[in-house]
Amino acid sequence: MTRTLAEDESSALLAAHGVPVAPATRADGPDAAAAAAETIGYPVVAKLVGDAIAHKTERGLVRLGLRDADAVRAAATELLAAARPDDGEVAVLVAPMLRGTRELVAGLVRDPQFGPCVMIGFGGVLTEAVADVAFVPVPLDAVDAAEAIESLSTQALLGPVRGEPPVDRDALAAVLLGLGALAEARPDVVAVDVNPLIVVDGRPVAVDALVELDG
Repeated sequence: MTRTLAEDESSALLAAHGVPVAPATRADGPDAAAAAAETIGYPVVAKLVGDAIAHKTERGLVRLGLRDADAVRAAATELLAAARPDDGEVAVLVAPMLRGTRELVAGLVRDPQFGPCVMIGFGGVLTEAVADVAFVPVPLDAVDAAEAIESLSTQALLGPVRGEPPVDRDALAAVLLGLGALAEARPDVVAVDVNPLIVVDGRPVAVDALVELDG
């Protein structure tokens, strides 16, 4: 039996092990969400979060590009109204609207044969369609992480794209090392899904993450 941490709890756990995550604030209502947005600075993203909510995009539980307090209040009201009884306790998560032309995916799995493995790849919402991913077993070092990144087929996407700088490969390797450190420190973590990992000014930032725990 496993359970999933809410997005902000998942992100906090990843950040504690060196994975860069987008800052976010949990709000219990529309006014609190608007106050959080004022502090963060516009535009922002609003999401419905809770321990039982895993697939926010598929359920329409994300609002993007909110540019003022009224828009945030309206979005928060809609999101909270969309909660289902089986979602349990929910809240609105407010985060900065990060932009980048490249989206990656990273994660952690515990394979019955190979043990814990970290994963890196391209795709964002198109991960399954693109199917360009690499796995490396834990424990791993900087060389292992670099080789996993270099094994990806679409290397051109790691270079300069549409005026954006190349991806900082050391920063990307640090994501894999952080996931590896988490796997070693927390054997109860059975899976991690970081999707998308947006490249902002050449550096990867996790804007959505879910951690699955054993029991």
